[in-house]
Amino acid sequence: MKNVEKYARGYFMPPETSLSWTQKEYITEAPIWCSVDLRDGNQALIVPMNLEEKLEYFKLLVEIGFKEIEVGFPAASETEFTFLRTLIEQDLIPDDVTIQVLTQSREHIIRKTFESLKGAKKAVVHLYNSTSVAQREQVFRKSKQEIIDIAVSGAKLLKECAAETEGNFQFQYSPESFTGTEIEFALDICNSVLDVWQPTAENPVIINLPATVSMSMPHVYASQIEYMSEHLSFREHVILSVHPHNDRGTGVADAELGMLAGAQRVEGTLFGNGERTGNVDIVTLALNMYSHGVDPKLNFENIPAIISVYERLTKMKVSERHPYGGELVFTAFSGSHQDAIAKGMKWREEQEPRHWSVPYLLIDPKDIGREYEGDIIRINSQSGKGGIGYVLQLKYGLDLPAKMRENFGYFVKNVSDQQQKELMPDEIYDIFVKEYVNITSPVEFIKYRMTDNEDFHTTVTIRTGHEVKEIEGTGNGRLDAISNALQTELGMNYTDLIYKEHALETGSKSQAVSYIGITAADGSVYWGCGIDVDIMTSSVKALFSAVNQFSRN
Repeated sequence: MKNVEKYARGYFMPPETSLSWTQKEYITEAPIWCSVDLRDGNQALIVPMNLEEKLEYFKLLVEIGFKEIEVGFPAASETEFTFLRTLIEQDLIPDDVTIQVLTQSREHIIRKTFESLKGAKKAVVHLYNSTSVAQREQVFRKSKQEIIDIAVSGAKLLKECAAETEGNFQFQYSPESFTGTEIEFALDICNSVLDVWQPTAENPVIINLPATVSMSMPHVYASQIEYMSEHLSFREHVILSVHPHNDRGTGVADAELGMLAGAQRVEGTLFGNGERTGNVDIVTLALNMYSHGVDPKLNFENIPAIISVYERLTKMKVSERHPYGGELVFTAFSGSHQDAIAKGMKWREEQEPRHWSVPYLLIDPKDIGREYEGDIIRINSQSGKGGIGYVLQLKYGLDLPAKMRENFGYFVKNVSDQQQKELMPDEIYDIFVKEYVNITSPVEFIKYRMTDNEDFHTTVTIRTGHEVKEIEGTGNGRLDAISNALQTELGMNYTDLIYKEHALETGSKSQAVSYIGITAADGSVYWGCGIDVDIMTSSVKALFSAVNQFSRN
């Protein structure tokens, strides 16, 4: 591409090696989660939420299990201020939930923020100022010391206002644009703020290191976090937090590696809503942990319901391929994938293993409120016999013989290809019934009588066109006798009667279903299915259906 020379790496590696995090295999416990949907997420919406919508969203976050929720920037607008006052005055904040508010390091904004917090049971006051080279040089045109002075003066004012305001307050500081800041300077400014606040075991503070703009590969961010974790003053009384954005598409990786590197807390949003490419997606982070057998301490057991509220309130759309939440993320259209999933699900039923290990499915969709029916296997021209058979079995209780699944699978794929569309389960079932079940043309079965001597002798009443007549046959069993009568009457020759039957487990439990395949002289196999309350009658109907398929060709 042209102009590549105009770009250069704008991040800063730590001055010493910080790679201890690479020795850790996975995240072993949930971090402190802080939702910033109502501030960072809300400010990124085309139409920000109104008061009623923010109240409903706050309730959703509480129900999911967030214990820290950033509710806004109360000094920024009357709506933000009113929302916070409503939460406090109407006692809408549960005792185990801490609200968080954001403020720039500017006196009038800090004082307005504390005015909005009067009477709060517990609140985190989140102070920030920009520290990156680009911000210092281009926006503020200030020296490093002048930037430190801004942070320190804000930190001092927070202590002063907290002492004067009714409520219980915890402090948080973010060197905004941390990823574009020299690491030694970021450490210097954070430690300067910590020197003012003097955190203790009883009053810890939060140092939040945001990837305000994601500028590096995730391992660089992890090394930056680890260096800060190892060199912060009062480290045992500091909660180290990360706030990754997703400019490079690595927000989740940044957060995960940041946790391995020492971060104890993560700020993010549901489904990654936020400025530009968004914040880190807490749904993905939490369920990634869940897939490793680690409880994320958040409840995503009904993802469809959460998505419904999220999309209605934010007017944002969760992509069909969004991890875990997307409509198609558990869906297989490919024939080989469908076959593996169907066999894996059957293996689980047979073996009842302790751990989930179904091919192509990272977690059990049912654990997050998704249904097997219509979610896992969907049918189009790329689908295979296994998937098509799985759909019929799951929804309609029809367990087709393997060779019949193959025969029907090709038929369904051709229909989907010709119509250029996905086929829904009811459409697949309708095709199956029309083509295979209780077929009555050109020969309709009416009834049969059986004489059971040394050989089985039968008299079968049939209808061809408008004519009703009786035909007779003998065989080594009832079905064989009826088959011989049909072959004689119709002048047919077929062999290798393939037979399977079972009770229908879905729908009317008193019904039985039978499947029969017959092989013509040229090796072609024709299939039929019979459904009836009587198992023998269902077998006869299946035979007639197969013979009628043969007669049509």
